[in-house]
Amino acid sequence: MFSFTIDDLLLVFERYNLAVWPLQIIAYVLGFVAVFFTIKQTKYSMKIVPAILSFFWLWVGIIFCVMYWAPSYPSAYGFGVLCIIQGLLFLMSLFKYNTSDCPRTSLHLIMGIVFVVYAMVGYPIVGYLVGHVYPKSLPFGIVPCPTAIFTFGLFLLIQKKFPVYYLIVPFIVAIAGLLAIYKGVYEDIGLFLSGVVGTYLLVKRYKTTGQGQTA
Repeated sequence: MFSFTIDDLLLVFERYNLAVWPLQIIAYVLGFVAVFFTIKQTKYSMKIVPAILSFFWLWVGIIFCVMYWAPSYPSAYGFGVLCIIQGLLFLMSLFKYNTSDCPRTSLHLIMGIVFVVYAMVGYPIVGYLVGHVYPKSLPFGIVPCPTAIFTFGLFLLIQKKFPVYYLIVPFIVAIAGLLAIYKGVYEDIGLFLSGVVGTYLLVKRYKTTGQGQTA
């Protein structure tokens, strides 16, 4: 787990970024679409948002983790499996899961916006400031770290309730961010905080909603 260096990791991102260009732009377009349909609830929101998240997580798991990261870091196969599972959960929700209402508070709204903005804007800015300049940077939506932050942000913003187990993989990614921080990926401080704060707020919110419905 501790065998790789920050230079090794950045070389993986460099190869990956150059190979998948211009997917980085497409990821941002999809991200803005997801945010729009998260905030503006329509009858299509709970189809569009999970579909985009499913694409992000499946891509991260299959393409980045398995095809690009794992050859130089075998533990990435484990991350790949987890990300694929997360993507399949979102995919299955399109066909099998009926979401229930889960009103958000002003705190959820604020923290959701903070996480989304950090994932899409703050994360690359912090990366740039610490020397992780494109193509040696972590692109939004197509690597695990900003994708997990973005997912927590959408969960907080959307006024629907997902099963609590949908939080497990993003939380694992967030905790694993501690290793990346130790290695010098300081932008993952936001990942760790989003995982801890986001999971706490969401579990508490879902529990409160469930009690209200039971009552």
